[in-house]
Amino acid sequence: MFQKMNLSPFLIRKRILIKMASHRWWGEKHTAYDNIPRGFPKDTWGIVRSELDALIKEGFILVKPTGYGRHVSLNMDMKPEIESIIFSP
Repeated sequence: MFQKMNLSPFLIRKRILIKMASHRWWGEKHTAYDNIPRGFPKDTWGIVRSELDALIKEGFILVKPTGYGRHVSLNMDMKPEIESIIFSP
């Protein structure tokens, strides 16, 4: 799917946002934090998690603490910015 040498931080962020948008994990619909790195090569999961944390810190992704772990969803208030990243070349 990806080659490690071609993974830039922007590409990782874009792929995270595309994955979440394609599954429609917006607002109240969320998924487990640990599900996000799946689909990326296993040797890049650490980088994916750090970029996911950066997206959370920047407000693109919201965290919902649940009784069964930390869940994440896309921030509806940032939808135009998220879509501009997703559809950028």
